[in-house]
Amino acid sequence: MTPEFLATSIVVILLPGTGVLYTLTFGLSRGWRASVIAAFGCTLGILPHIGASVVGLAALLHSSALAFQVVKYVGVAYLLYMAWSIAREGGALDVSDESAARHAGTSGARIVANGFLLNILNPKLSLFFLAFLPQFVPATALHPTATMLELGGVFMALTFVVFVGYGAFASAARRYVISRPRVMRWLRRGFAGAFGVLGVRLALAER
Repeated sequence: MTPEFLATSIVVILLPGTGVLYTLTFGLSRGWRASVIAAFGCTLGILPHIGASVVGLAALLHSSALAFQVVKYVGVAYLLYMAWSIAREGGALDVSDESAARHAGTSGARIVANGFLLNILNPKLSLFFLAFLPQFVPATALHPTATMLELGGVFMALTFVVFVGYGAFASAARRYVISRPRVMRWLRRGFAGAFGVLGVRLALAER
């Protein structure tokens, strides 16, 4: 593991994407604990992509137009669903005290599962690992597969730490947002719009 790998990974993770938005959403709407659970789910969603890059499935996704299109449009549909869920009144980004009480019993497993799906349904992430991980595996490595798994594990750990940081920030701002309905309305529109834009970008993405 090199400083270049760590620096590149941190830059990539810090860039706002679906996982960041999902974690921020739960930090604002449900607080610190829910944001940590959301971060955990998004981090777990990286596992299949790491596995795909190790066994060569990412290369198949890259070479097969049909496989890429199927995964892509399922991901697009899910992103647009998230946009709708956030945009509607009383939806995923409802931060009122009444909403917190109403959703207090929501299963942590459901938060994890949705975060997992958000990342697993992103074919660009598999292609990212296809191009990213091999660059940091030395040509002289005796066990390249083990090295790739180690680097993937480090990437996941960094992802979880960064996402928890995003969630902590959102959780700290929660009371400010609750006391200002106008801010909440613009945040809801902004988050819904961001998920919608990500969905459109994925729909237009080429391999």
